[in-house]
Amino acid sequence: MKTRKVAVIGLGHVGAHVAYSLALQGICDELLLIDQNEQKLISECQDLRDCVAYCPNRVKVTIGDFPDLKDADVIVNCVGSITLLIERMDRLDEMDFNIRAVRGYVDKIKASGFNGILINISNPCDIVTRELALGLGLPRGHVFGTGTGLDTSRLLSALNRQTGIDHKSITAYMMGEHGALQFAPWSCVSFKGMPLDEWAKTDERFRFDREALKTESIGGGWVTFKGKHCTEYGIAATAARMVHVVLHDEKQILPASMELNGEYGESGLFVGVPCLIGKDGVEQVIELPLTAEEKATFHDCCEGVRKNMEHLKDIA
Repeated sequence: MKTRKVAVIGLGHVGAHVAYSLALQGICDELLLIDQNEQKLISECQDLRDCVAYCPNRVKVTIGDFPDLKDADVIVNCVGSITLLIERMDRLDEMDFNIRAVRGYVDKIKASGFNGILINISNPCDIVTRELALGLGLPRGHVFGTGTGLDTSRLLSALNRQTGIDHKSITAYMMGEHGALQFAPWSCVSFKGMPLDEWAKTDERFRFDREALKTESIGGGWVTFKGKHCTEYGIAATAARMVHVVLHDEKQILPASMELNGEYGESGLFVGVPCLIGKDGVEQVIELPLTAEEKATFHDCCEGVRKNMEHLKDIA
């Protein structure tokens, strides 16, 4: 039986929680930890080993380096310096640090012979994911980001509180940039197949302030960050779920930061869109039937990402 090996690069607040989620849920058989801070790495490895001793699943936790990625099935890239966000709470403030970091080790990942799936959670997610994809040169879809996945979970939670309908009975997505420009395509929101607009005709629970719910979903991450100067549980669960979907070839549709190659009329960038995910990573970009207004909003999101990408030229 093949051993499922997952590596986590970057054991800061988020990376440590990703590793914990993977171990606690028994998603992989071997968990490889990589970080430039040797003592932090040793400490996190010891803590995780203490944890798995009482878990129902057997997970081997090891410390390694980039050459050890050769036989990894999935890498979760979590490198970042979240303290850079304290002053302005803008994900773009991490761009310079994270892009330099990625450029410093992406060749090492490639040199290892890694040929699996890489999931990026480092911010700004769309731009960092693209940088990793360009550097690794893996087949399209083998590198993708969590993108608007966590923002979508906030939207589902808000819709649950508003309507009383269970999360799993709601189909809804946040799309576009993983940042302030993302949006919710309300025309595609449904509850067990019944469109939101149809529910609203007869049930006042569904006649809510849509703009307010979108704003809540976008700003939820900063609510988390404000009191603890990090985000941990939600993004860790999002990343762990994506790893599970890949390792078990679930063919599940989830929002992810994915390269567009003509879908939605856009190309040359990564943004958050619904994706069919399986053993080969993102196997298909799902094109929702957006209204003309929603298509224009999505295009504006893409233009915002392209504008941010221009800054890459200035990062040495």
